[in-house]
Amino acid sequence: KLKQVDRDMLSEIDKDIARLQMIAERFSKIGSTADLDAVDLHEALERSLNYMKKRVSREVEFRVARPARPVQVKLNEPLFNWVIENLVKNGVDAMQGKGAIAFAISEKGRHAYLDISDTGKGMPRSMFNTIFQPGYTTKERGWGLGLSLVKRIVEKNHEGKIWVKRSEPGVGTTFRIAMKKVRS
Repeated sequence: KLKQVDRDMLSEIDKDIARLQMIAERFSKIGSTADLDAVDLHEALERSLNYMKKRVSREVEFRVARPARPVQVKLNEPLFNWVIENLVKNGVDAMQGKGAIAFAISEKGRHAYLDISDTGKGMPRSMFNTIFQPGYTTKERGWGLGLSLVKRIVEKNHEGKIWVKRSEPGVGTTFRIAMKKVRS
């Protein structure tokens, strides 16, 4: 007889397997055009974070500021999830598994903005552009492809922009993603 904990664990393993299949499929399509659907940015973010929260330390607090009204953007949700997953993993690494990651959605004119802030070690301004270059890494293990692929997905597949909005050594980093809103 399976205990509820075991059933929950098996369910999460099934989700991981499905996610790995999706990642393999995504990598086979790199360079191809992504199908985009109009979605509520906050709802897409919540779905992505529900997956991630179970896979990081309990000492990481997730804070999500809900916008006053729905903000619609065109997304390929599996690719968006990959972007969020990489930014969260980098934030968790920078915080050494303990701290907070905050998400804030805003809009101005025809654009929607998603700010992702961590309470990690931060970085000097001189690294703001370098971190997006393929092969750049500060980790002992890693290929330095995460942020370069994040940038490619945001800019090539979603016609958006991503940049370091601010960072301060010892305080943390905020990334900003800008995308065009769906006209209502």
